[in-house]
Amino acid sequence: MTDTITTQPFDFPTDRVATPLREDRLVIRPSFTPGAFDSHAVDCPFVFSIDGRQGMTYVGWDGVGYQTALAWNDGSEWSAGEVVFPRDPSDPLRRYNAALTSIARDNELASAGELRSIGGWYYGTFHAYPGAGYETGPASVGFVRSRDLRSWERVGGVLSPTDADAGAWERGGLYKSWLMEHDGLFYVFYNAKNIDDYGSVVVPPPWIEQTGLAVSRDLVTWERVSSNPVLSAGAPGAFDERFASDPCVLRDGDTWVMFYFGLATDGHAREGYATSRDLVNWTKSDQVLLDVGAAGSIDSLHTHKPAVITWDGRLEHYYTAVALQEPVLVSGYPQQEMRGIARATSLESGLNQ
Repeated sequence: MTDTITTQPFDFPTDRVATPLREDRLVIRPSFTPGAFDSHAVDCPFVFSIDGRQGMTYVGWDGVGYQTALAWNDGSEWSAGEVVFPRDPSDPLRRYNAALTSIARDNELASAGELRSIGGWYYGTFHAYPGAGYETGPASVGFVRSRDLRSWERVGGVLSPTDADAGAWERGGLYKSWLMEHDGLFYVFYNAKNIDDYGSVVVPPPWIEQTGLAVSRDLVTWERVSSNPVLSAGAPGAFDERFASDPCVLRDGDTWVMFYFGLATDGHAREGYATSRDLVNWTKSDQVLLDVGAAGSIDSLHTHKPAVITWDGRLEHYYTAVALQEPVLVSGYPQQEMRGIARATSLESGLNQ
């Protein structure tokens, strides 16, 4: 483990990852049905393919905690989500939350994100908070595997904010993670916050979120590559001054690209990206890939939490879109956000040229 993370000269053309065609509708939205897993909100898309079929896992919140659903795209619409990773009262980590956020896939940006079968298994990563309610308490990251994407079992170790090699920047808990395999080594990128301040209503929140990296050869023993984040929050005035969060890491030629979202002091989340040659040292672009939308749009509050693939010759960038709405009463709770999943695409891919 090292304490030093460096930056490199930035020379990556933004048009390789730009997705300016933004749809004005949510492709998946909450049900607002009392008792349903997605009664309050849906979040955290992860898009992939398997045998030529496009799939998505995403997270639903029901007022108690997170659970994860699986949906399929028939070419025009996404199917209703089937809960495949529910809460588990017998599992101390998954008692209240089970937010599956990535599955090891083809690493190429120009690919359709075909899932990787490793010894006949699909391996994924999830995070879970220790208490009931919206993201209550410092979360940890766990690992799971499945043969069919519908039945998952715990495997390997846990990344916790109390680990001996955890940095001070992540003591408030770990959030959304991205699992990948490269050259025989597993990488998990994750964002985390420096303090646990559940219930704060300050905008922006008082904590800082940044992105870290741990590696493993067996999914059991994990080592953080640094006591510091590999992607830090930005300078004063930057779009990611408060948060540099929710990594999605893919390769374009000999360059690794990390899509992530930033939170500014204006309280809005926007999508950006950084690049690396070695997966450890990252340089940010100064370009905002997806800004918040205009007043009245589906993403007027937040545009964040990227999931990127190439499909039908275009780059597709799925994200969580958030807008304020007139409160909807769900099980006695006034839901004031419309939080759903949206999509933006490139004019044309060009990635295979």
